[in-house]
Amino acid sequence: MLKKYYYQFFLLALAFILFYNDDYKIIIVGVAIFFVGMLFMEEGFKLFNSGLLEKVLQVSTNTIPKAIGTGVIATAITQSSSLISIIIISFLSAELITLSGAVGVIFGSNVGSTTTAWIISSLGVKIDIATYAMPLIIFGVALKFSSNKNYQGIGKIVLGLGFILLGIDYMKDGFEGLESRFDLSKFAVEGYFGALVYVSLGVAATVIMHSSAATMALIITALATNQIIYINAVELVIGANIGKTITAVLGAIASNANGKRVALSHFIFNAVTAVVAVIFLYQLSDFVIFLASKIGIADNNYGMKLALYHTIFNILGVILISPFMHQFVKYLETLFLEENKLTPKPLYLDNVVINVPHAAIESIRKETIHLYDSAIEAISHSMFLHRHDFIKSTDIANAVKNSDMSIDEDINESYANKIKSLYGEIIHYATLSQENMNEEDQDRVYNLKLASRDIVEAMKNMRDLQKNISYYSKSRNTYIQEEYNNLRLYIAKTIDAIEKLKEHDDDLDTISSIELLKENTKALDDIKNSRIDALIRENKIDSKMATSLINDSAFAYDVTQKLIQVATILWIKDIDIRTLGAKR
Repeated sequence: MLKKYYYQFFLLALAFILFYNDDYKIIIVGVAIFFVGMLFMEEGFKLFNSGLLEKVLQVSTNTIPKAIGTGVIATAITQSSSLISIIIISFLSAELITLSGAVGVIFGSNVGSTTTAWIISSLGVKIDIATYAMPLIIFGVALKFSSNKNYQGIGKIVLGLGFILLGIDYMKDGFEGLESRFDLSKFAVEGYFGALVYVSLGVAATVIMHSSAATMALIITALATNQIIYINAVELVIGANIGKTITAVLGAIASNANGKRVALSHFIFNAVTAVVAVIFLYQLSDFVIFLASKIGIADNNYGMKLALYHTIFNILGVILISPFMHQFVKYLETLFLEENKLTPKPLYLDNVVINVPHAAIESIRKETIHLYDSAIEAISHSMFLHRHDFIKSTDIANAVKNSDMSIDEDINESYANKIKSLYGEIIHYATLSQENMNEEDQDRVYNLKLASRDIVEAMKNMRDLQKNISYYSKSRNTYIQEEYNNLRLYIAKTIDAIEKLKEHDDDLDTISSIELLKENTKALDDIKNSRIDALIRENKIDSKMATSLINDSAFAYDVTQKLIQVATILWIKDIDIRTLGAKR
């Protein structure tokens, strides 16, 4: 009951705080403005990079050191570990990067996110940042209304930065006002009990606000106005590091297996780092104070010392866990395995990544290939063939002739249980993903939707074929039996040829193979024409057989053409939608 209304209780509590004290109101307003700024910056980077960030992440994660370095740099630039996490999960879901590469980026992202503390401590509490925030907001709004998408993206980034600085200024003013009325530092708790209390508060604050950056801004401004002591601020930072992973874990519950693995790796990394940081709390704190004196940080500049501590203990976590990365990834791969694979479920469609165009397209393509593989299995069984019997076989005709007619495959059941729901998931996901894409990307997704539809249409044609294949392949009339074996042979050869062309890296080779395949399948039309006429004239088949054969040869021809069209879309990288439409 309480769970159902917790949000309403939260709003009531928030309203009470706002009316209870003006200083609290200013602090909360500052947090709210800070949030708005973070959202604008994240949206701006999504709009401005035009796939550049995704491409950089894709090619920079093939080794663990590169992946960690990429995570550090990308997060430091974007100031959004959540944006980097979304892109990484999307690439992992689409199998564009390895799990070890994704985990490496997440580890690096933890270090990169510490730049937020450096920015706030070096600027936010020393100067009148509202003076700089106002021009940024003005120019950000002006750029946001540009017709150029790059300018729009820059505008949102500048606008977001302006709101972030303004939010920090409000928080600082709120704490300074609070200082004259209350001395929160009187509630300081030292020792390991204090560590437990303040780490827990840091976790709770970050989970509630869903932003470690906002928590860091609060901690640093509170520290700068002497509302908390340095050691408690350190403990709050440790808690904030754990809290941001809990948010990620909760968000990954509805994600696919890879999304859950990445979220869990993030939690394990931060939890292990936090435990080490708490155990060596005072030793590490003393080391930071010593190092700060050596690099020119003033003794009373606790904000900068806190930023240094945040960076050092995250680097320490990377140093501690990186040597065990291989074993760690192996362990993650044993988790969240599919228990029931009888009914195909989406393997690559993940709502976490739907707003990242490049990765979303690749996810849809991979899922369409998954649909194709499931359909090919059902189509093969409906022809009383196992795929391993004829794919890459040197004698497909013999495989068809000696096929296992005892295979029990109801293609209607396969369509209903294995194909229909998966097809629906692809279409639904693809349609939603197109909302955030440019025209070229939308065309690519449209092609993939056509491919999915062709796969389903091929299944429906096989549904009409299966009954007569079963009946006439067992007929005592060897002529009609041979003709239906020919139908199976042409479909099997088409499937086999498509499997071979998958291995071509060059689009020109693939196109040549597809054109040759189209020519070969035209032989199916001969069955409808001269060959059937000859069989009828020579009284080798009766009129009922002839009618069935004419209809079924048309179905078989349609199956091969649909599969070839699917292959064209899935395995040729650059497809002109207009040319494709003209051919249809």
